[in-house]
Amino acid sequence: MRTFAGRELLVATHNAGKMAEISDLLAPFGITCIGAKDKGLGEPEETETTFVGNARIKAHAAARVTDLPALADDSGIEVDGLGGAPGVYTADWAETPSGRDFVQAMTRTWEELERAGAPYPRTARFRATMVLAWPDGHDQVFEGKIDGRVVWPIRGKLGHGYDPMFQPDGYDQTFAEMEPELKNRISHRADAFRKLVACFESGRG
Repeated sequence: MRTFAGRELLVATHNAGKMAEISDLLAPFGITCIGAKDKGLGEPEETETTFVGNARIKAHAAARVTDLPALADDSGIEVDGLGGAPGVYTADWAETPSGRDFVQAMTRTWEELERAGAPYPRTARFRATMVLAWPDGHDQVFEGKIDGRVVWPIRGKLGHGYDPMFQPDGYDQTFAEMEPELKNRISHRADAFRKLVACFESGRG
């Protein structure tokens, strides 16, 4: 495994919620995270049909343009009653002419479950794939998940995306009702990060 020994890491996302989570996770390592927006980077077209494929597109595009190591995350929710949808198209379900509307996306998800007559509990999982890419083209992949169920009506004002309708197994709160410290400890992104962290620990040894 290649180690990361730098002090600055480009995080290839325009999503403020993801940026905040990743920055918090990397703070103990003394790493400053720089967002794609800070570097004036556009969002590359995500043409793959897997989380790892789309994460690779974003990480390598950012690393090439900036000549910095870049970390990209592709994540989404898989709902069993919908055959795993929306999956890699999680953000697409939220697209509107004026921007992303996740209340609309969550409403669509529940309405499709109702039409399908999906049984309870309506199980689901969040998946996250992190790709750490270097300017020379090398990359490493780290995957995480958390199982739970989708609930209705949506609950909570914290978090982002589908958090208000996802209740992780073993908890009676949705992600959007949890304090960020708890969510960041148990989330799909935290699961992937626990595997990624060896790159940073080795580089500080």
